[in-house]
Amino acid sequence: MSRTFTVADEGLHPPGGEALWSESYYYDFADADASVGGYVRLGVYPNWGRAWYWACLVRPGEPAVMVADNFVPMPIGLPDGNAEVRGEGYRATQRISRPGQLVTLEVDADGFGLDLRWATAEAVYPYAATTRYEVPCTVDGSIRWGADGFALSGPGQRDHSWGERDWWSMSWLWTAGRLDDGTAFHGTQVNFGPPVPVAGYVTTPEGDLTDCGDFRSATTFGASGLPLACAVQVGDLMLTVVPVAYAPVQLESATGETAVFLRAMCRFESSDGRRGSGWTEWHQPPGWRTHDWDGFVRDSPPTT
Repeated sequence: MSRTFTVADEGLHPPGGEALWSESYYYDFADADASVGGYVRLGVYPNWGRAWYWACLVRPGEPAVMVADNFVPMPIGLPDGNAEVRGEGYRATQRISRPGQLVTLEVDADGFGLDLRWATAEAVYPYAATTRYEVPCTVDGSIRWGADGFALSGPGQRDHSWGERDWWSMSWLWTAGRLDDGTAFHGTQVNFGPPVPVAGYVTTPEGDLTDCGDFRSATTFGASGLPLACAVQVGDLMLTVVPVAYAPVQLESATGETAVFLRAMCRFESSDGRRGSGWTEWHQPPGWRTHDWDGFVRDSPPTT
């Protein structure tokens, strides 16, 4: 894929022949101090004839309220990127109102609801080496948690990818957030023996985006698999990552292998004291503890 984005990319793409070929739409959000947040993922698997739909709300100190349905009939209306999804206890829509600029999601589920808009805040960022793009956003709208409803406005991220993805063979770290001065950032690292940076960027408060291919991260995990300490570096931006609310999904392969897609709303602090919020994921397939998660060139582990 060349480093370009066209509005046609917002829609579906011709599937490959691989069993695990998929097309994914992700959306996440958090308020400025990471006191509430959530994410949505629609994953389409044409060669399985089904989709995965995940949606959640999280708050620190409370269990996530969540839909995690991996047996969804193929959604209605997807060729242009718009979709309607229905399952037991929930219904949802995805509307790409202005390609490249604005997406609206509505989720009505047992225990929670979302009515949110992702507006592009800076430039769309296409990956150089794979078919994927990331979009730093501002998010606003309303959410419902039980009987309580309230407005939300804060940073967010959306991304769209298509191609083969084997959830049961590869571990990775993905992160994105925004600091209190308006700086936004993103990075991805996969672990094939030595960690490999895939992509990264930093935007200035004025909206200028810089490609940072030298993204690095390091995580120390506890016995339960939850991260005890994490640090990331995107270009010259050094960040401490503090998970404050988790929303994991367990994934079982056709042959019975289990992976844990561990996602968390996080608070970030830069080395110069700026703070922010966003999301990080530490994907944990079988054997993930044998993978090298430390992509930093240094002698000491990350600290909180």
